[in-house]
Amino acid sequence: MGLIYAVLMLASLHSFVASDYQGDALYALRTSLNASPSQLSDWNQNQVNPCTWSHVICDPNYNVVSVTLSSMGFSGTLSFKIGFLKSLTTLSLQGNGITGGIPEEFGNLTSLTSLDLENNHLTGQIPSTLGNLKRLQFLILSQNNLNGSIPESVAGLLPKLVSLQLDSNDLSGQVPVQLFQVQTYNFTGNHLNCGVNFSHPCQSNSANTDVSQKSKLGITFGIIGAVVGLLLLGGLLFLVWKSRQKGYRREVFVDVSGEDDRRIAFGQLKRFAWRELQLATDNFSEKNVLGQGGFGKVYKGVLADNTKIAVKRLTDYESPGGEAAFLREVEMISVAVHRNLLRLIGFCTTPSERLLVYPFMQNLSVAYRLRELKPGELVLDWPTRKRVALGTGRGLEYLHEHCNPKIIHRDVKAANVLLDEDFEAVVGDFGLAKLVDVRKTNVTTQVRGTMGHIAPEYLSTGKSSERTDVFGYGIMLLELVTGQRAIDFSRLEEEDDVLLLDHVKKLEREKRLDAIVDCNLRRNYDNQEVEMMIQVALLCTQASPEDRPTMSEVVRMLEGEGLAERWEEWQQVEVNRRQEYDRLQRRFDWGEESIYNQDAIELSGGR
Repeated sequence: MGLIYAVLMLASLHSFVASDYQGDALYALRTSLNASPSQLSDWNQNQVNPCTWSHVICDPNYNVVSVTLSSMGFSGTLSFKIGFLKSLTTLSLQGNGITGGIPEEFGNLTSLTSLDLENNHLTGQIPSTLGNLKRLQFLILSQNNLNGSIPESVAGLLPKLVSLQLDSNDLSGQVPVQLFQVQTYNFTGNHLNCGVNFSHPCQSNSANTDVSQKSKLGITFGIIGAVVGLLLLGGLLFLVWKSRQKGYRREVFVDVSGEDDRRIAFGQLKRFAWRELQLATDNFSEKNVLGQGGFGKVYKGVLADNTKIAVKRLTDYESPGGEAAFLREVEMISVAVHRNLLRLIGFCTTPSERLLVYPFMQNLSVAYRLRELKPGELVLDWPTRKRVALGTGRGLEYLHEHCNPKIIHRDVKAANVLLDEDFEAVVGDFGLAKLVDVRKTNVTTQVRGTMGHIAPEYLSTGKSSERTDVFGYGIMLLELVTGQRAIDFSRLEEEDDVLLLDHVKKLEREKRLDAIVDCNLRRNYDNQEVEMMIQVALLCTQASPEDRPTMSEVVRMLEGEGLAERWEEWQQVEVNRRQEYDRLQRRFDWGEESIYNQDAIELSGGR
């Protein structure tokens, strides 16, 4: 039983590892097919794991094995990037209006067993590279506008081909004699020369009374088989999960080397030995501290293989569930995979320590790039700031709307948005509030976050939601635009607005855009784009959480959809609010000599 369990666990190690290239390839197909906004709307370019997308089937290792987009009215072309899907077994695009040629890269689909492009408007020649598809059983190219001859490679190099449908095209030349050995074929409606094999040139063979129906049955049974296989393995994994509940630590980790405390964890996390991280960080030397926040210090480290890492040493950890609870939460974080989220690569636990290990981000944080640059380092330009805004938004959207259970960050700010080698935004510290005890009576530890970034309802009640993250994100947008901190007491010398939000609101009302934007940009920015980002930020930071947009709405507004209408509504609400505020001010403006009357009114209210 132990051996069977170990095998099952090893088989499932890769099940939560998403592949960037697979999502990119499928999204490229969606784009090239000219899909409308309502078609394949769940094919999200930034959700790198496509296995939850419609019309896509994956195997238990999260490899895409089937893509079926039949009769959906597409009019675009085929993307060559589909050739990247090396595990694809079924590709069905029949019944659309697809134009252009069949990319030669389709010859890279070495796992393909069924290719159905029937009833489109494809042109050009049949690629000779299709001869590389040694597992291909069904090749259906009927009712297109393909021309040229049938490649010799298709005739002689497809040993498993059982159905070849080339009818109703514009093909010409001699039909290779080997193709008459295929179980079912149809060459009619072309200009092909079939020699002396038929009294009526290139008719379908007698065995093929309904070739199209048979081929589709073959595809259907192939898909059904894949689904059944997934269900069977899913049942086995469910049994494994049930057994895990009785002894979480002992059963989640599989010993692979026996040295130190090195294990492979579910989701391909590495369990590091304490000594390993101690050596990597030079005994957690202060000179290696990258930053410090409410959850602890972050240290730069270098592993024995020269891999650079960032080690977060958690403080204030008093989880009542102990190590098992910590590991469950780590597992939850580890399966949140998105190009704009910081990837957890491992962890370490001791009786008194909890450490998380991440890849090192060489361009550090957005906060550093805005306010802590060293001489000679480049300022973040405006196009990069725009990318950071959109990337951060997409990462939070994934946490809120694509994770199950959803993950609330609780401390969204520029310091927690990191920058990779290409200056792309990577949201860090998500889910960490789940790893510490938030049920303490002390309010300062119960409310997780940073003053100036915390939503008012979270500060007053201690209850957080997705909309508290939206508030923090809005403040982060203001950081990007202004380069300033969320709270700046130096402004007390000139005005009352210590909070960045109040400061920007005031300048926005006065239409003083130049006074808002970071002076380090030296006016190298687009006024309209800056105004748009400020508007989104102010919509995100409304006092009432119900009035704030969701992160998916935020992303759409940053992409230019729906902002104008929402901003007009917000402005009207603000005008009404300020008029009411001014009315109340005039009503109770007694002056200093009336202070006792004012106290009397306050004391007499609300009995």
